[in-house]
Amino acid sequence: MDGVTLDAYDRDAAAFADEWDAQPMPADLHEMVRWFFRPGPTADIGCGAGRDTAWLDAHGYSACGFDASQGLLAEARRRHPRLRFLQASLPRLEGLAEESFANVLCETVIMHLESGEVAPAVRRLEAILAPGGTLYLSWRVTAGGDRRDEHGRLYAAFDPALVRDALGSVEILLDEERGSLSSGKLIRRMVARKPAI
Repeated sequence: MDGVTLDAYDRDAAAFADEWDAQPMPADLHEMVRWFFRPGPTADIGCGAGRDTAWLDAHGYSACGFDASQGLLAEARRRHPRLRFLQASLPRLEGLAEESFANVLCETVIMHLESGEVAPAVRRLEAILAPGGTLYLSWRVTAGGDRRDEHGRLYAAFDPALVRDALGSVEILLDEERGSLSSGKLIRRMVARKPAI
């Protein structure tokens, strides 16, 4: 995770959490999850304040949230005290065992990585999937070069081919660019399934 971005999330965690909770529910994300995910252990990578983790867990996907920001994790634990939230940061995701999750959700996170970390992060997300498991991956589209917002958060600009190439032989089930129903921002999303043994 980009250090300046992480500092911004730690510094203003409560305000970011309130902002996300005030957004409309991401009905488009929920539709994709219901369509592609299967019951089983589910990792919400970059869980923020835990809104999506809570939805996943309430809808039959036994979920654990992971985030790099201690501030956001504190908000997640306060808002959803019965759920598990642990610290882990892309691209390494230390402490997460390979092939341990039936589903991995990584919603609008990888754009906060330096461009050189995107492919290693995608490969690591694939590595923690169990055989036959499904990855939902999205990021905010940034035109031109990298940008930072008023909080200092990095929005890296990179070619989607970087992600597709990093997925290697994993089957891509969906690859599209569209506006998010929750944030209103333009996002790219991919759904991929790891081959079963």
